[in-house]
Amino acid sequence: MDGEKSAARDLVPGGTPPLAQVTSGTALIATAIPTLSPGMLRGRRRRSAAPFPLDDPGLRTFYFARNGIYALARLWSLSGKEVLFPSYFHGVELEALLAAGVVPRFYPVRGRMQVNPEEVIERIGPETRAIYVIHYAGFPGPVEELAAVCRDRGILLLEDCALALLSCLGDRPLGSFGDASIFCFYKTLPTPDGGAVLLRRGGPIGLPEGLPPSPASTLAPMVGSLLQRAEVRGGAPARMIRAAIRAFGRAASRSLPLERVPTGTQHFDRAHLGLAMSAITRRVIDAQPFAAIVERRRRNFFHLLGRLRSQGSPVFGELPPGVCPLFFPLQVRDKRAVMARLHRRGVEAIDFWGVPHPSLPAGVFPESEHLRRTVLEIPCHQDLEPGDVERVADAVVEALQEAE
Repeated sequence: MDGEKSAARDLVPGGTPPLAQVTSGTALIATAIPTLSPGMLRGRRRRSAAPFPLDDPGLRTFYFARNGIYALARLWSLSGKEVLFPSYFHGVELEALLAAGVVPRFYPVRGRMQVNPEEVIERIGPETRAIYVIHYAGFPGPVEELAAVCRDRGILLLEDCALALLSCLGDRPLGSFGDASIFCFYKTLPTPDGGAVLLRRGGPIGLPEGLPPSPASTLAPMVGSLLQRAEVRGGAPARMIRAAIRAFGRAASRSLPLERVPTGTQHFDRAHLGLAMSAITRRVIDAQPFAAIVERRRRNFFHLLGRLRSQGSPVFGELPPGVCPLFFPLQVRDKRAVMARLHRRGVEAIDFWGVPHPSLPAGVFPESEHLRRTVLEIPCHQDLEPGDVERVADAVVEALQEAE
Protein backbone atom coordinates (compact mmCIF):
# COMPACT_ATOMS: atom_id res chain seq x y z
CA MET A 1 0.00 0.00 0.00
CA ASP A 2 2.99 2.21 0.39
CA GLY A 3 2.90 3.41 -3.20
CA GLU A 4 -0.83 3.43 -3.83
CA LYS A 5 -1.73 5.71 -0.97
CA SER A 6 1.16 8.11 -0.93
CA ALA A 7 1.07 8.71 -4.67
CA ALA A 8 -2.43 10.09 -4.34
CA ARG A 9 -0.94 13.38 -3.07
CA ASP A 10 1.77 13.86 -5.65
CA LEU A 11 1.60 16.95 -7.85
CA VAL A 12 4.71 16.57 -10.00
CA PRO A 13 4.74 14.93 -12.42
CA GLY A 14 1.25 13.49 -12.56
CA GLY A 15 -0.98 13.44 -9.50
CA THR A 16 -2.86 10.30 -8.53
CA PRO A 17 -2.05 6.91 -10.05
CA PRO A 18 -4.61 5.14 -12.27
CA LEU A 19 -5.95 3.00 -9.42
CA ALA A 20 -6.65 5.96 -7.13
CA GLN A 21 -7.78 8.65 -9.53
CA VAL A 22 -11.21 10.23 -9.36
CA THR A 23 -12.69 10.93 -12.78
CA SER A 24 -11.77 14.36 -14.13
CA GLY A 25 -14.53 16.86 -13.45
CA THR A 26 -16.08 14.77 -10.69
CA ALA A 27 -16.75 16.44 -7.36
CA LEU A 28 -14.26 14.97 -4.90
CA ILE A 29 -16.05 13.60 -1.83
CA ALA A 30 -13.29 11.68 -0.05
CA THR A 31 -9.56 11.59 -0.68
CA ALA A 32 -7.70 8.32 -0.24
CA ILE A 33 -5.59 9.75 2.55
CA PRO A 34 -5.84 12.72 4.94
CA THR A 35 -4.86 16.09 3.55
CA LEU A 36 -2.62 18.89 4.71
CA SER A 37 -3.94 22.20 6.03
CA PRO A 38 -1.92 25.44 6.00
CA GLY A 39 -2.08 25.61 9.78
CA MET A 40 -0.07 22.39 10.05
CA LEU A 41 2.89 24.11 8.38
CA ARG A 42 3.14 27.04 10.79
CA GLY A 43 4.58 24.99 13.60
CA ARG A 44 3.33 25.01 17.16
CA ARG A 45 4.40 23.87 20.58
CA ARG A 46 2.67 20.62 21.51
CA ARG A 47 0.37 20.97 24.50
CA SER A 48 0.50 17.30 25.44
CA ALA A 49 3.07 14.55 25.16
CA ALA A 50 3.40 12.82 21.81
CA PRO A 51 2.01 9.27 21.73
CA PHE A 52 3.95 6.07 21.20
CA PRO A 53 6.26 5.64 19.32
CA LEU A 54 6.88 9.36 18.83
CA ASP A 55 7.60 9.79 22.53
CA ASP A 56 10.49 7.32 22.52
CA PRO A 57 13.97 8.90 22.36
CA GLY A 58 15.29 5.78 20.61
CA LEU A 59 13.07 6.25 17.56
CA ARG A 60 15.18 6.44 14.38
CA THR A 61 13.50 8.17 11.46
CA PHE A 62 14.02 7.67 7.73
CA TYR A 63 12.61 9.07 4.50
CA PHE A 64 11.07 5.66 3.77
CA ALA A 65 10.01 3.00 6.27
CA ARG A 66 11.51 0.43 3.88
CA ASN A 67 14.95 1.97 4.50
CA GLY A 68 14.48 1.29 8.19
CA ILE A 69 13.65 -2.35 7.46
CA TYR A 70 16.87 -2.70 5.47
CA ALA A 71 18.92 -0.97 8.20
CA LEU A 72 17.41 -3.20 10.87
CA ALA A 73 18.14 -6.38 8.91
CA ARG A 74 21.76 -5.28 8.55
CA LEU A 75 21.99 -4.34 12.23
CA TRP A 76 20.68 -7.78 13.22
CA SER A 77 23.05 -9.53 10.76
CA LEU A 78 20.17 -11.32 9.04
CA SER A 79 22.01 -11.87 5.77
CA GLY A 80 21.69 -15.56 4.91
CA LYS A 81 19.29 -16.09 7.84
CA GLU A 82 15.72 -17.39 7.65
CA VAL A 83 12.88 -15.03 8.52
CA LEU A 84 9.27 -16.25 8.73
CA PHE A 85 7.21 -13.85 6.64
CA PRO A 86 3.44 -13.51 5.96
CA SER A 87 2.02 -14.55 2.59
CA TYR A 88 -0.05 -11.36 2.38
CA PHE A 89 2.16 -8.28 2.01
CA HIS A 90 2.80 -5.23 -0.15
CA GLY A 91 6.15 -6.24 -1.62
CA VAL A 92 8.45 -3.31 -0.91
CA GLU A 93 9.05 -4.48 2.66
CA LEU A 94 10.11 -7.89 1.41
CA GLU A 95 12.38 -6.31 -1.21
CA ALA A 96 14.18 -4.41 1.55
CA LEU A 97 14.77 -7.69 3.40
CA LEU A 98 15.89 -9.48 0.24
CA ALA A 99 18.34 -6.66 -0.49
CA ALA A 100 19.79 -7.24 2.98
CA GLY A 101 20.27 -10.94 2.19
CA VAL A 102 17.35 -12.33 4.20
CA VAL A 103 15.96 -15.76 3.30
CA PRO A 104 12.14 -15.56 3.67
CA ARG A 105 9.95 -18.52 4.51
CA PHE A 106 6.26 -17.74 4.08
CA TYR A 107 3.42 -18.56 6.45
CA PRO A 108 -0.34 -18.37 5.68
CA VAL A 109 -2.61 -15.37 6.13
CA ARG A 110 -6.23 -16.46 6.26
CA GLY A 111 -9.36 -14.98 4.73
CA ARG A 112 -10.01 -12.11 7.14
CA MET A 113 -6.39 -10.97 7.25
CA GLN A 114 -5.97 -13.32 10.19
CA VAL A 115 -2.84 -15.22 11.17
CA ASN A 116 -3.09 -18.43 13.16
CA PRO A 117 -0.07 -18.32 15.50
CA GLU A 118 0.17 -22.12 15.47
CA GLU A 119 0.75 -22.03 11.70
CA VAL A 120 3.67 -19.69 12.29
CA ILE A 121 5.11 -21.60 15.23
CA GLU A 122 5.07 -24.92 13.37
CA ARG A 123 7.29 -23.37 10.68
CA ILE A 124 10.03 -22.41 13.14
CA GLY A 125 13.12 -24.42 12.36
CA PRO A 126 16.77 -24.52 13.35
CA GLU A 127 17.60 -21.84 10.75
CA THR A 128 14.85 -19.41 11.81
CA ARG A 129 16.30 -16.20 13.15
CA ALA A 130 13.26 -13.88 13.19
CA ILE A 131 9.49 -13.64 12.68
CA TYR A 132 7.98 -10.75 10.74
CA VAL A 133 4.36 -9.89 11.59
CA ILE A 134 2.16 -7.28 9.86
CA HIS A 135 -0.69 -5.50 11.64
CA TYR A 136 -3.17 -5.17 8.78
CA ALA A 137 -5.09 -1.86 8.47
CA GLY A 138 -4.44 -1.11 12.15
CA PHE A 139 -5.86 -4.40 13.45
CA PRO A 140 -3.47 -6.39 15.65
CA GLY A 141 -1.99 -9.69 14.59
CA PRO A 142 -1.31 -12.47 17.14
CA VAL A 143 1.59 -10.54 18.55
CA GLU A 144 1.22 -11.57 22.18
CA GLU A 145 1.43 -15.27 21.33
CA LEU A 146 4.33 -14.82 18.93
CA ALA A 147 6.24 -12.58 21.33
CA ALA A 148 6.06 -15.24 24.03
CA VAL A 149 7.29 -17.97 21.67
CA CYS A 150 10.11 -15.77 20.39
CA ARG A 151 11.30 -15.07 23.92
CA ASP A 152 11.27 -18.77 24.78
CA ARG A 153 13.18 -19.79 21.66
CA GLY A 154 15.59 -16.88 21.35
CA ILE A 155 14.05 -15.64 18.08
CA LEU A 156 13.68 -11.99 17.11
CA LEU A 157 10.22 -10.53 16.50
CA LEU A 158 9.73 -7.63 14.10
CA GLU A 159 6.37 -5.81 14.14
CA ASP A 160 5.40 -4.05 10.91
CA CYS A 161 3.19 -1.19 12.09
CA ALA A 162 3.30 0.72 8.81
CA LEU A 163 -0.49 0.37 8.66
CA ALA A 164 -1.01 0.64 12.41
CA LEU A 165 0.33 3.95 13.73
CA LEU A 166 -1.63 4.93 16.89
CA SER A 167 -3.23 1.47 17.20
CA CYS A 168 -3.26 -0.58 20.38
CA LEU A 169 -4.00 -4.11 21.48
CA GLY A 170 -6.22 -3.21 24.40
CA ASP A 171 -4.31 -0.42 26.09
CA ARG A 172 -0.85 -1.45 24.88
CA PRO A 173 0.49 0.17 21.68
CA LEU A 174 1.21 -2.00 18.68
CA GLY A 175 4.94 -1.93 18.13
CA SER A 176 5.71 -2.43 21.82
CA PHE A 177 5.58 -6.25 21.80
CA GLY A 178 8.45 -7.24 19.51
CA ASP A 179 12.18 -6.64 19.56
CA ALA A 180 11.74 -3.89 16.99
CA SER A 181 8.93 -2.17 15.12
CA ILE A 182 8.51 -0.33 11.84
CA PHE A 183 6.26 2.70 11.29
CA CYS A 184 5.24 4.76 8.26
CA PHE A 185 3.91 8.23 9.00
CA TYR A 186 2.50 9.33 5.64
CA LYS A 187 -0.12 6.59 5.59
CA THR A 188 -1.91 7.91 8.69
CA LEU A 189 -0.80 11.55 8.81
CA PRO A 190 -0.64 14.21 6.03
CA THR A 191 3.16 14.25 5.93
CA PRO A 192 5.14 14.32 2.66
CA ASP A 193 7.42 11.47 3.77
CA GLY A 194 8.66 9.68 6.86
CA GLY A 195 9.18 6.27 8.37
CA ALA A 196 10.80 5.03 11.56
CA VAL A 197 12.32 2.08 13.40
CA LEU A 198 12.11 1.56 17.13
CA LEU A 199 14.36 -0.90 18.94
CA ARG A 200 12.87 -2.01 22.24
CA ARG A 201 16.24 -3.19 23.56
CA GLY A 202 19.70 -2.04 22.71
CA GLY A 203 19.07 1.65 22.09
CA PRO A 204 18.70 3.52 18.82
CA ILE A 205 20.07 2.25 15.52
CA GLY A 206 23.66 3.46 15.35
CA LEU A 207 23.56 5.13 11.95
CA PRO A 208 24.54 8.67 10.98
CA GLU A 209 21.74 11.07 10.12
CA GLY A 210 20.88 10.94 6.45
CA LEU A 211 20.81 13.75 3.94
CA PRO A 212 17.70 15.92 3.70
CA PRO A 213 15.47 15.24 0.69
CA SER A 214 15.40 17.68 -2.21
CA PRO A 215 12.90 20.57 -2.04
CA ALA A 216 10.97 19.06 -4.95
CA SER A 217 10.56 15.79 -3.02
CA THR A 218 8.66 17.55 -0.23
CA LEU A 219 7.05 20.38 -2.19
CA ALA A 220 5.21 18.20 -4.70
CA PRO A 221 3.21 16.07 -2.21
CA MET A 222 2.62 19.09 0.05
CA VAL A 223 1.11 21.19 -2.75
CA GLY A 224 -0.88 18.23 -4.01
CA SER A 225 -2.31 17.61 -0.54
CA LEU A 226 -3.17 21.26 0.04
CA LEU A 227 -4.93 21.41 -3.32
CA GLN A 228 -6.92 18.26 -2.61
CA ARG A 229 -8.10 19.73 0.67
CA ALA A 230 -9.13 22.93 -1.10
CA GLU A 231 -10.97 20.97 -3.77
CA VAL A 232 -12.99 18.96 -1.26
CA ARG A 233 -14.02 22.14 0.54
CA GLY A 234 -14.17 24.56 -2.39
CA GLY A 235 -16.05 22.61 -5.03
CA ALA A 236 -15.88 23.36 -8.75
CA PRO A 237 -13.76 26.57 -8.62
CA ALA A 238 -11.11 24.89 -6.48
CA ARG A 239 -11.24 21.86 -8.77
CA MET A 240 -10.44 24.06 -11.78
CA ILE A 241 -7.56 25.72 -9.95
CA ARG A 242 -6.14 22.35 -8.93
CA ALA A 243 -6.33 21.06 -12.49
CA ALA A 244 -4.49 24.13 -13.77
CA ILE A 245 -1.74 23.86 -11.15
CA ARG A 246 -1.31 20.14 -11.82
CA ALA A 247 -0.94 20.85 -15.53
CA PHE A 248 1.69 23.48 -14.72
CA GLY A 249 3.47 21.02 -12.46
CA ARG A 250 3.62 18.38 -15.19
CA ALA A 251 5.01 20.90 -17.64
CA ALA A 252 7.59 22.10 -15.12
CA SER A 253 8.72 18.55 -14.37
CA ARG A 254 9.39 17.97 -18.07
CA SER A 255 11.32 21.19 -18.61
CA LEU A 256 13.20 21.61 -15.33
CA PRO A 257 15.84 19.25 -13.90
CA LEU A 258 13.86 18.51 -10.72
CA GLU A 259 15.48 15.94 -8.47
CA ARG A 260 12.62 14.25 -6.74
CA VAL A 261 12.10 11.01 -4.81
CA PRO A 262 8.34 10.35 -4.62
CA THR A 263 6.98 8.22 -1.83
CA GLY A 264 4.71 6.55 -4.35
CA THR A 265 7.38 4.21 -5.68
CA GLN A 266 6.62 0.50 -5.58
CA HIS A 267 10.11 -0.95 -5.12
CA PHE A 268 13.06 -0.73 -2.76
CA ASP A 269 15.96 1.32 -4.14
CA ARG A 270 19.39 1.33 -2.51
CA ALA A 271 20.08 4.74 -4.04
CA HIS A 272 17.62 6.29 -1.57
CA LEU A 273 19.04 4.70 1.59
CA GLY A 274 20.81 7.87 2.66
CA LEU A 275 17.71 10.09 2.71
CA ALA A 276 16.48 11.46 6.01
CA MET A 277 12.95 12.36 6.99
CA SER A 278 12.23 15.97 6.04
CA ALA A 279 11.99 18.83 8.51
CA ILE A 280 8.51 19.58 7.17
CA THR A 281 7.35 16.12 8.20
CA ARG A 282 8.55 16.77 11.76
CA ARG A 283 6.64 20.05 11.82
CA VAL A 284 3.44 18.46 10.50
CA ILE A 285 3.68 15.64 13.06
CA ASP A 286 3.99 18.18 15.88
CA ALA A 287 0.76 19.84 14.72
CA GLN A 288 -1.38 16.70 14.85
CA PRO A 289 -4.24 16.23 17.38
CA PHE A 290 -3.52 12.54 17.88
CA ALA A 291 -6.36 11.70 20.26
CA ALA A 292 -8.85 13.32 17.90
CA ILE A 293 -7.40 11.41 14.94
CA VAL A 294 -8.00 8.08 16.67
CA GLU A 295 -11.52 9.09 17.73
CA ARG A 296 -12.50 10.28 14.23
CA ARG A 297 -11.13 7.23 12.46
CA ARG A 298 -13.00 4.92 14.83
CA ARG A 299 -16.20 6.94 14.47
CA ASN A 300 -15.97 6.83 10.68
CA PHE A 301 -15.20 3.11 10.64
CA PHE A 302 -18.24 2.37 12.83
CA HIS A 303 -20.39 4.52 10.53
CA LEU A 304 -19.27 2.59 7.44
CA LEU A 305 -19.62 -0.75 9.19
CA GLY A 306 -23.20 0.04 10.13
CA ARG A 307 -24.06 1.00 6.56
CA LEU A 308 -22.09 -1.62 4.65
CA ARG A 309 -22.23 -4.73 6.83
CA SER A 310 -25.22 -6.07 4.89
CA GLN A 311 -24.20 -4.65 1.50
CA GLY A 312 -20.71 -5.94 0.90
CA SER A 313 -18.32 -8.12 2.84
CA PRO A 314 -16.28 -6.10 5.37
CA VAL A 315 -13.01 -7.83 6.23
CA PHE A 316 -13.43 -6.90 9.89
CA GLY A 317 -16.91 -7.24 11.36
CA GLU A 318 -16.05 -5.38 14.56
CA LEU A 319 -13.71 -2.70 15.84
CA PRO A 320 -11.89 -3.81 19.01
CA PRO A 321 -10.96 -1.23 21.67
CA GLY A 322 -7.69 0.51 20.95
CA VAL A 323 -7.67 -0.06 17.19
CA CYS A 324 -7.05 3.01 15.03
CA PRO A 325 -8.25 1.81 11.59
CA LEU A 326 -6.20 2.98 8.65
CA PHE A 327 -9.09 2.41 6.22
CA PHE A 328 -12.27 0.35 5.84
CA PRO A 329 -11.34 -2.88 4.00
CA LEU A 330 -14.24 -4.18 1.90
CA GLN A 331 -14.24 -7.40 -0.11
CA VAL A 332 -15.98 -7.20 -3.49
CA ARG A 333 -16.27 -9.65 -6.38
CA ASP A 334 -15.21 -7.28 -9.18
CA LYS A 335 -12.75 -4.99 -7.47
CA ARG A 336 -11.72 -2.92 -10.46
CA ALA A 337 -15.27 -2.34 -11.64
CA VAL A 338 -16.46 -1.25 -8.17
CA MET A 339 -13.41 0.95 -7.75
CA ALA A 340 -14.05 2.67 -11.09
CA ARG A 341 -17.66 3.33 -10.09
CA LEU A 342 -16.52 4.86 -6.81
CA HIS A 343 -14.04 7.09 -8.62
CA ARG A 344 -16.87 8.36 -10.83
CA ARG A 345 -18.72 9.26 -7.63
CA GLY A 346 -15.78 11.17 -6.14
CA VAL A 347 -14.48 8.54 -3.70
CA GLU A 348 -10.77 7.69 -3.93
CA ALA A 349 -11.01 3.98 -3.26
CA ILE A 350 -7.78 2.00 -3.71
CA ASP A 351 -6.90 -1.48 -4.85
CA PHE A 352 -5.25 -2.87 -1.73
CA TRP A 353 -2.18 -5.01 -2.49
CA GLY A 354 -3.71 -6.42 -5.65
CA VAL A 355 -0.43 -7.37 -7.34
CA PRO A 356 1.50 -10.32 -5.86
CA HIS A 357 5.26 -10.16 -5.50
CA PRO A 358 7.11 -12.59 -7.82
CA SER A 359 8.93 -14.20 -4.90
CA LEU A 360 5.65 -15.62 -3.56
CA PRO A 361 4.88 -19.02 -5.14
CA ALA A 362 1.53 -19.02 -6.95
CA GLY A 363 -1.20 -21.34 -5.72
CA VAL A 364 0.38 -22.14 -2.36
CA PHE A 365 -1.59 -19.58 -0.30
CA PRO A 366 -5.07 -19.40 -1.88
CA GLU A 367 -6.64 -17.32 0.88
CA SER A 368 -3.99 -14.62 0.50
CA GLU A 369 -4.56 -14.68 -3.26
CA HIS A 370 -8.29 -14.24 -2.66
CA LEU A 371 -7.60 -11.21 -0.48
CA ARG A 372 -5.53 -9.69 -3.27
CA ARG A 373 -8.35 -10.19 -5.76
CA THR A 374 -11.12 -8.80 -3.56
CA VAL A 375 -10.02 -6.22 -0.95
CA LEU A 376 -10.79 -2.59 -1.68
CA GLU A 377 -9.74 0.34 0.53
CA ILE A 378 -12.57 2.67 1.49
CA PRO A 379 -11.36 5.86 3.20
CA CYS A 380 -12.34 6.49 6.82
CA HIS A 381 -9.61 8.94 7.80
CA GLN A 382 -9.72 11.95 10.09
CA ASP A 383 -10.61 14.52 7.40
CA LEU A 384 -14.06 13.01 6.92
CA GLU A 385 -17.01 14.43 8.81
CA PRO A 386 -20.16 12.34 9.41
CA GLY A 387 -21.86 13.84 6.36
CA ASP A 388 -18.86 12.95 4.20
CA VAL A 389 -18.87 9.37 5.49
CA GLU A 390 -22.58 9.07 4.74
CA ARG A 391 -21.92 10.16 1.15
CA VAL A 392 -19.08 7.65 0.90
CA ALA A 393 -21.39 4.91 2.15
CA ASP A 394 -24.08 5.95 -0.36
CA ALA A 395 -21.51 5.79 -3.16
CA VAL A 396 -20.38 2.31 -2.10
CA VAL A 397 -23.95 1.01 -1.92
CA GLU A 398 -24.71 2.40 -5.38
CA ALA A 399 -21.50 0.95 -6.84
CA LEU A 400 -22.24 -2.47 -5.39
CA GLN A 401 -25.82 -2.41 -6.63
CA GLU A 402 -24.63 -1.58 -10.14
CA ALA A 403 -22.34 -4.59 -10.02
CA GLU A 404 -25.22 -7.00 -9.36
